[in-house]
Amino acid sequence: MKVLTFKRGGRVEVGVLKDDGSEVVPVNYLGCTAHNMNEFLDLMTPEKEKKLEKNKELMRGIPLREVRIISPIPEPKQDVICLGINYFDHAEEAAKFHDEAFGGERPVPIFFSKRVNVAVADEEMVDGHWDIVDGLDYEAELGVVIGKDARNVSEAEAFDYVFGYTIINDFSARNLQTAHKQWYFGKSLDDLTAIGPWIVTKGEFQNPPDVDIRCYVNDELRQNGNTSLMITGIAEVISRLSQGMTLKCGTVIAMGTPSGVGMGFDPPKFLQKGDTVRCEIDGIGTITNFIK
Repeated sequence: MKVLTFKRGGRVEVGVLKDDGSEVVPVNYLGCTAHNMNEFLDLMTPEKEKKLEKNKELMRGIPLREVRIISPIPEPKQDVICLGINYFDHAEEAAKFHDEAFGGERPVPIFFSKRVNVAVADEEMVDGHWDIVDGLDYEAELGVVIGKDARNVSEAEAFDYVFGYTIINDFSARNLQTAHKQWYFGKSLDDLTAIGPWIVTKGEFQNPPDVDIRCYVNDELRQNGNTSLMITGIAEVISRLSQGMTLKCGTVIAMGTPSGVGMGFDPPKFLQKGDTVRCEIDGIGTITNFIK
């Protein structure tokens, strides 16, 4: 099931997409009182999710062309949690670009947070911040959406806490990321997090998902990987983090990116004004953004 956030007549609503993709059914048509995705996730249970899945095809929805889809979680409750250097091939290219910032042994996963003022949606513009950025990069990533508060979770039960999956483009200002010796500022500028186009519930995949992930810049294929090639998997990430912090319902985890980012080329292929970036994950869809 695809769950999305959309605008209609200036009002933000949550809906579920019909199987043929032609209509969205607002969740309030289906007896859910949520006004936004965070509220929706708080209210969801496996039983309610099954009821939505069953009833959405019976309801008359709104033609998709009559609404504007925005990011499924425009304002996450907490900073997005990110995995750094979580594909072997990306680790190699990152170390070649800047060994001091990205090289070295990694006996444990690299976690960092990414502040999101408002998540950028599919088909929206991204500010390049050209006054302070001279190395704007793209990173196609699988996003994991937590469906209930997670604390002291074992790996065996980790997927019980997953609601679904989305696509994240973890835009990065490489000059800021390397200059500050930590990644927070270079990852957290306004517009540098695109999330969308919707959340696909975990039941649509094997868990963990084994799906292809790609990124195109101006129709040139740059990244072409598979989520099975992560160094640290979803279950281990949820378990590790939840031993010392509560992952609140609605938390978004970005699981890292495969090789092919701009800094991995010689010379680097960073983004420029006017570029179009398209990220794809099989089974989820596509998110496209335009660099201004």
